[in-house]
Parts: sequence; C-alpha cells; structure tokens
Amino acid sequence: MSSPESGPESASEAARPSPLERPAVRRGLAVGGLAIVLALGATWFQWETRGRFIQSTNDAFLQADQVTVSPRVGGYVEAVLVSDNQTVAAGQPLVRIEAREPQAQLDQAQAQVDQGQASIAQAQAQIRQQEAQVAQAQARLEAAHTSAAFAAHQVDRYGPLAKTGAETGEHLDQLRQNSDQAQAQSAEAAAQLLAARRQIDTLHAQIAVATAQIEQASAQVRQARLNVDDTVVRASIAGRIGDRSVRPGQFLQPGTPMMTVVPVQSVYLVANFKETQLARMRIGQPATIKVDALGGQTLHGVVDSFAPGTGAQFALIPANNATGNFTKIVQRVPVRIRIDADPALRARLLPGLSVEASVDTLAKGDRR
Repeated sequence: MSSPESGPESASEAARPSPLERPAVRRGLAVGGLAIVLALGATWFQWETRGRFIQSTNDAFLQADQVTVSPRVGGYVEAVLVSDNQTVAAGQPLVRIEAREPQAQLDQAQAQVDQGQASIAQAQAQIRQQEAQVAQAQARLEAAHTSAAFAAHQVDRYGPLAKTGAETGEHLDQLRQNSDQAQAQSAEAAAQLLAARRQIDTLHAQIAVATAQIEQASAQVRQARLNVDDTVVRASIAGRIGDRSVRPGQFLQPGTPMMTVVPVQSVYLVANFKETQLARMRIGQPATIKVDALGGQTLHGVVDSFAPGTGAQFALIPANNATGNFTKIVQRVPVRIRIDADPALRARLLPGLSVEASVDTLAKGDRR
C-alpha cells in the first residue's frame, strides 16, 4: 500500500519528458552510433585490405651461429686468457696449452731434415770424387788398349820371322803371352771404368732416397710446427665467451669442448610459422618483431630465407605417418628473419630470447 506522499511524485515523474525526446540527446546518440559504425567499418576495411595478410607467430626465438672452442692438440692447460662473458675479437688468444712435447717433436723432425741434407752433401762429395776415379779408370783403359795393340802388333810382326827361322819360337811365345796379358789388362780396365760409372749412379740413387726422406721429414716439421702453433687456441670469430668450462692445470684431449664464442653482433631470428601461413610469404618481405626481454619493444626485419623442410623432417626421430592411424597435424616451417637494429640495441639481443614475429605478406618480395 503506497504512502500518500508517493502519489504526487509519481505523477511528477510520469509528467517528466523522456531524455530521448530531447534533440541534443538524439543527435549525440546518432553521432555515437555513427562513430561506432565507422570504427567497425574501418576495422573491417583494415582487416580485409591489410590485417588478414599479416602472418604472426609467437613460436620464434633469437639465434646465433655460435662456435664451440676445442683444442687440436692435447696437453695440460697452462693458462686461460679470457673470462666468462668477455667480448673477444677474431684471432684473439683464448687458452694456452703446454708446448714442451710438440716442441720436442718439432726439434726431432728438424733434425731428420738436417740429417737428410747432410747425406745429400756427402753423396755429392762422393760423386765428385768418383768422377775423378772415372777419369783415372778411363786413362788406364786407354793405356791398356795401347799396350794391347802394341803387343798384338809385335805378334803379327814376329810371327812370319819365326816361320822362316829368323826368330826363335820361344820369343814368339813370349810375345803372344804379352799380348794376352795386355788384352786381359785392357778388359780389367774396362770393367773398372764401368764399375766407377755405376758407382756414380748408385750415389745419385742415394741422393734421391735422401731427398725423399727430407720431404717426409719436412712434412713432419710442418705438422709439428702446426702443433706448436695450436697450443695457443684462438677465437675463430668475434663474439662473447659463454659456457666456459676449461681451467688452468686441466688435461685436455683433442676435441674437448672448452667454451663457446657467441657472435651476439650477428643475432638473427628464426620464426616457426604454420604451413597454412606461408601461401603468400616471400623472401624480402618486411617483418615486425617484438622482443619480450625488451618490454615488447618493436623492431624491424626482413624475411631472409626458408628452411628446406619442416621442423619434423630434421627431428632426431622423424614421424612416420605411414604407420597406424593418421591424424593430420599442421606442420611448422622455420623462417629466418634478418634483424635491422643499431649496434647498441644488438648488444641487448641474446640468443634464445622469445620473440613475437609478424610478416607483411601483402608487401612485394622475391618470388623464390
């Protein structure tokens, strides 16, 4: 049951005109409705003309072509020349290994080279000496030929006299004996000359053997010198030191991981887009990058390349879809994006950071 006072108030409210009847309110509502319609239309137009061509993914991470540093020679670590997170230049010494054993191997190989060279010098001296002996043997042979010719001439001269009795047979026999001895001496001199010449050939063969030994020893010298040089491990690229596990006094085997050089100045982005997002994506198209570690700061980049297969193709155990029941799963393709940033900003980009990447597939790019 209403109170007596409510009657007049209700009548007053009933008699009050509605706000919608006011022209200003109706104009405000019309303007507001029109603004909403325009905003929705602009949003729809933006989506239809550009928004639906922007392909985005949060399955993206910064990466760098880091290099694991390992020694080529084994030995005890003499000194570690860098510290954790230190920036190094290409060619900068990182670790020094004791070089006593490689240096001893180098000295031994160099001694073998010197020994080979001495053998060659000795053989060359013997060749010069043997050439003199060859000349001497040649002279003896010529003298023997002369003596043999004279002895034969004497036999021919006194042979007819012995037949007529003008010369005794005993004298003729003596001349024939002299001729035979001269022929034998001539043959002996010829053999000595041949032996002397063949001795020169033997000495040349010894030089060839010594030369081959020098080449082998020289190769050992080069290898030993490389081993000595490799006792100082240097950075192959510029970057920052990470994952340093080597310590002074530690014994290392060749290939033992010691540290990692991360080229933070060459960080790039790998975004794993779904295969359904790649229809219009091309190399050279612009990309927008938001790095979580930078508070969502927006960076810019360019699509650099596409992986030659999906991530599943390079997995340790690839899926075999020809067995069992098949369920289609959308695959992802790694897309490499080159980041455009100044050196100061690049210093804050570290491999492994999470990124949200968006590619404008409406922009023109390489059709590859």
